[in-house]
Amino acid sequence: MKRTLFLALAALLAGNAMAFELTSPDPDVKTGHPMTKAQEYKGFGCSGDNLSPALEWKNAPAGTRSYAVTVYDPDAPTGSGWWHWVVYDIPATATGLPAGAALKTPLPAGAKQGRNDYGDRNFGGACPPAGDKPHHYIFTVYALKVDKLDVPEDGSAALIGFNIQYNKLGLAKLTTTYSR
Repeated sequence: MKRTLFLALAALLAGNAMAFELTSPDPDVKTGHPMTKAQEYKGFGCSGDNLSPALEWKNAPAGTRSYAVTVYDPDAPTGSGWWHWVVYDIPATATGLPAGAALKTPLPAGAKQGRNDYGDRNFGGACPPAGDKPHHYIFTVYALKVDKLDVPEDGSAALIGFNIQYNKLGLAKLTTTYSR
């Protein structure tokens, strides 16, 4: 604890803010490591639990007024990747999302979910084609300069993503893999 405080104070005195960071307390959700059946989709030939992992973030940039979280698979054989989750209007007081967010535990008050590429408004787990190379799942938290994104209720992941990019102060990523 003392060492962490010392390092934080040293960084501030040196004019360097600590890096915005995204992690998961789930031991199976780490950068560069494969996820488990808990994060596999249930449907489309997949039989997982379809649960989002717990996510935690810290050291958001100054001026952060809200957050957004996305999960994207650039390896999906669609020509445009696959959006697994879009959560936005997460209050600036939040420091993460619980495991099973919106399905087993509530999202922070005021947070909204956009449609994923499965057509649902929730976390849609990994479901790469059987035998395909491992796919990458990029979990990203964005610190935003606005309290709320000005997007229609039925806005697509791409439209929400545009508004996230336009309003971002910073971002942090965690990239996992999965294959069947």
